[in-house]
Amino acid sequence: MRNYQEKWFFQELIDLPGLFQSGVGGYSIVAQTLFQRGITTMDSARGFLEPVHYNPAPPSELPGFDLAAERILAAIANSELILIWGDFDVDGQTSTTLLRSALSEIGARVIHYIPNRGKESHGISLDALKSQIDFHHPDLIITCDTGIDATQEIDYANQNSVDVIVTDHHQLPETLPKAHTIINPALLDAGHPLADLPGVGVAYKLIEGLFGFSDRDPTHFLDLVALGIVADVAQLSKDTRYLLQIGLPFLQQTSRLGLRLLYKNAKLDPAEIGVDQIGFAIGPRLNALGRLSDANTCLEFFTSSDLAVVSNLADELEILNHRRQEITDQIYLESKQLLDNYPELDNDYPILVLLGPPDWNPGVVGIVASRLVERYHKPVIMLTEEGSIARGSARSIPGIGISDLISRSGSLLLSHGGHPMAAGVSLKIENVSEFRRSLAKNYSHLYGDSVPAPEITIDGELPFQAINEEFITDLQRLAPYGSGNPKLLFATRNVNIVKDQSIGKNANHRKLMLSDSSGSKQEFLWWNSIDFKLPNGGFDIAYTLDLSNFRNQVQIQATLRHFRKSEHVPVYLHQSRPIEMVDHRKCADPENEIQDIIKKYASSLVWAEFVHPKGSNSVPRTSVGPTKNLIIWTSPPSSAILKLIIEKAQPERMFLFSIDPGMQSKKFFLESLSGLLKHVQETGKAYDPVLFAQRIAQTQGIIETGLDWLHHHGDLDLSLFRSENMVKIGTKKPDGEFPNVDKKLELMLQEIRAFRSYYQKADLYTLL
Repeated sequence: MRNYQEKWFFQELIDLPGLFQSGVGGYSIVAQTLFQRGITTMDSARGFLEPVHYNPAPPSELPGFDLAAERILAAIANSELILIWGDFDVDGQTSTTLLRSALSEIGARVIHYIPNRGKESHGISLDALKSQIDFHHPDLIITCDTGIDATQEIDYANQNSVDVIVTDHHQLPETLPKAHTIINPALLDAGHPLADLPGVGVAYKLIEGLFGFSDRDPTHFLDLVALGIVADVAQLSKDTRYLLQIGLPFLQQTSRLGLRLLYKNAKLDPAEIGVDQIGFAIGPRLNALGRLSDANTCLEFFTSSDLAVVSNLADELEILNHRRQEITDQIYLESKQLLDNYPELDNDYPILVLLGPPDWNPGVVGIVASRLVERYHKPVIMLTEEGSIARGSARSIPGIGISDLISRSGSLLLSHGGHPMAAGVSLKIENVSEFRRSLAKNYSHLYGDSVPAPEITIDGELPFQAINEEFITDLQRLAPYGSGNPKLLFATRNVNIVKDQSIGKNANHRKLMLSDSSGSKQEFLWWNSIDFKLPNGGFDIAYTLDLSNFRNQVQIQATLRHFRKSEHVPVYLHQSRPIEMVDHRKCADPENEIQDIIKKYASSLVWAEFVHPKGSNSVPRTSVGPTKNLIIWTSPPSSAILKLIIEKAQPERMFLFSIDPGMQSKKFFLESLSGLLKHVQETGKAYDPVLFAQRIAQTQGIIETGLDWLHHHGDLDLSLFRSENMVKIGTKKPDGEFPNVDKKLELMLQEIRAFRSYYQKADLYTLL
């Protein structure tokens, strides 16, 4: 990570349909990102951006729901005892709390049990199950976030006349347990709206369905759902994203005393609670309970209104989290030392398998594994000695399914299970070496003999002058971010260091002031960067953009994620043909300069829109065709248009001018657009947004938004213009939609101004 050995991939700019761009509105990167991520219709875009427009799937679409609901309602009607069997991570804690609380609300007799991580590890242990059945005599067990691989344990429950309903989301084993019923979204097709639900999502949908029978509202549990979704790094698509979107406001305004005290201890502003706060502050504290103590107290923490009790629990979470951080740092240092002493563990194997001493706490080795994955960029399995048993956690890299790899060595294992990116495993210590070799063999069979180089995808290139609060606010429409919907990663090429200072308690972070090729400056935070040295001279950076609230002031937070050496290389089109580029953007007399070029290169093609060079034929974007010599006369309105022109021309040589077409003000743009409407009305020609765009040197998206502006402002009635070419006199007053459309237009004009300004100043290779 953060080194120039990575492969950087830049998203292809798409010439978007004008109606889609105008419908999404704002900065074009939002519409571009939606399109890139497979959201290509306005209906799906509205549902993604605004949960009020999303239609969630009903609980009945979960396989096994009907049987589960029937059995649970029968248990309630007959006053049977229900045991909720959960898990100790945040997904398990929230699932357990949700199920127990919700079932109690509809009259169930219900208790819960969460395994102790240090004694039992994940899942259902047979000894613990026997103990719970012998002591409580439950009639029904409902698992949450666990149980899908508990074949032997569920057989035991069946033998003792205890029905088991499994609610889980983990990878399916080859043979499913003989439970009364199984609710697991992994049984659905991959594209189903419910397919990516985590454990708490499955629990919520079950309760949503049960509450529906009596017209109850389950939404007061959405704060727990939001917590579990983020903490379990669930794929944020369809219903899972929707539940998080509607759950975050409940989490910000939660009435749960425990969470409010946690916010206070962690110095979190409830109004600012989002994915980052859950992932880096709330989740780690709750996970510390399961990693280092007994997670059964989570239910009291989430549900109690006793201030003294909850205060003690909240304070315990702070202490445990601090301990967890210290233990994690110590094991991480010991792991690196182990690899320094035995480099063959890294050099000779595609998967790092580290066996540590008994004092490596099994509750934190998964965190350490994640840090090692980041550092070494290969799958990591961290094992701890427990007598004659080695038990631990695995973490992987994108594209390498660790749970599948582990399962292929199943004959060497005592237990295993998990996801493609994370898994748990236990085996006899005497089998660890053979396990390491077996994994390497399995890896070679599936993926070849090398670990793939780190790959990052850049969503867009920015000049520093384009970074502002308004731009970032518009980007936040794509939030919440997470797995499947990552934060946008921007790049700026050929930057230089202005200032570099260490910050943080241990001086292991940095604050950088950088300048880009146009001379604009931007400050960046760079976390955990003490081990990294930036290249001498110019380098490229990739970063994320956020807004932070410091002392009630909104501030831009740019965070450096990756860097690489800058290299001025030729621009390549199809078939890897380089283009010779000649820069005339700052020449004093462009009219004479272009005439000289045309005389020297008779086959030149001139692209110009709205403002044309004197005495030469120029063509708009629709008329550009193959040419050896391409002259760019006017400044393009966007990167996508510039890319379109170059790809259509396929030139060997390109001359760049930067004549401003003069479309900078909203007033002038709207007057020009009105003139085009008048011309279409007079001539009877069909409306074509591409022709409109090139006539006034704009993008299709802003043309469509401009039409909406004129309509909603009341100047004209354009309700039938796009379909029937009909323009009528408007109402002469703005309607309720006008403020939103006006904001969209302002942002789109600002983006075009910013690109044209950047085009005039930027380094050629950076620009193209």
